[in-house]
Amino acid sequence: MAGIYIHIPFCTSKCRYCDFTSYPGKIGFADAYMACVYKEMKLRSAELKNKTFDTVYIGGGTPSVIDGKWIVGCMNQVRACYSLSPDAEVTIELNPGTVTEEKVRAYKRAGVNRFSIGLQTAVDAQLEELGRRHTAADFVNTCKLLGDVNKSADIMIGLKGQTLADIRASIDLAAGQGVSHISMYALTPEDGTPIYTDYLNGELPDSDEVAALYDGARAYLKQLGFARYEVSNFAKEGFESRHNLNYWRRGEYIGFGVDASSFMSGRRFTNTRDLDDYIKCILTDHYPVVDNEEIVGDDAKFEKVMLALRTEEGLSLSEYKREFGTDFITDFADALLKNKAYFDLADGKRVKIKDEFLYVQNQILMDFIQ
Repeated sequence: MAGIYIHIPFCTSKCRYCDFTSYPGKIGFADAYMACVYKEMKLRSAELKNKTFDTVYIGGGTPSVIDGKWIVGCMNQVRACYSLSPDAEVTIELNPGTVTEEKVRAYKRAGVNRFSIGLQTAVDAQLEELGRRHTAADFVNTCKLLGDVNKSADIMIGLKGQTLADIRASIDLAAGQGVSHISMYALTPEDGTPIYTDYLNGELPDSDEVAALYDGARAYLKQLGFARYEVSNFAKEGFESRHNLNYWRRGEYIGFGVDASSFMSGRRFTNTRDLDDYIKCILTDHYPVVDNEEIVGDDAKFEKVMLALRTEEGLSLSEYKREFGTDFITDFADALLKNKAYFDLADGKRVKIKDEFLYVQNQILMDFIQ
């Protein structure tokens, strides 16, 4: 399994928590940028001609801020340059404040069959506090425009003044609009973002409070039929994100656009996050890569373990042995012994973090770094 990621870096404005590569106010560069994305796809096509791609993910930024014709063009170029499986999952991220009926028609014409909508919260005052440019009513309108399609919603926890009742209201709003997948992320106040000031001022919930919100929300999602399959992702049966599952299974993917990351043939590489540098590289037929590293040995093993143990299915012991030629239990004996209370090895075929500890898996996995 392999995936394609396409980064659209344009936004109407920068949210207070956003640390992603996005360029508010530079929508005028969309024509030049998208032409370069098309060209980058063509530049990479010869080396990837024998690959079949099962997923495409168009993220940002705010992909829905640009004209829908560019999404049609993206998918036309993907199909012209690469082998795409007939049942490929094609996802686009949407901001509810930027979706129109005309754009929805373009997305469906492009073959998009999964829509990830950035709800974040159903409480309008919290949306305003985050710097979001939409309301809960905009989310409802977007869902109506999309109709009966495969929809996912993003929900944030750990917001200023947020209660479990607020989160349940967000879940209810999403579920009530036919959403079959919910990504629930804890707000991370990154240094350099405006919301980091709120964190320093002690205005955000502490880690214990966020963990309690998460546990309460997880129980409610389960009650509504959303099963957790990764620490931050919940889905109705059969609606898990195939693109993201590929990441967590350490599958291959190629990224196009500024700051897009790739993992191909055992190498991880990332494009420049500078818009001007990206355009200059592509126009002169150069790859815009700034980081390029082969992942081998213990680093590759830790990646495999770290990614797999984020998921409910955990790590297949036979798959680990087939990939690396060694035994997981032996390779990580000390770390497993130190953390044995957190792990389930019951069936002897897989190892997974116990349900009640999955949310704090980052702390547990620190001992696995060799």
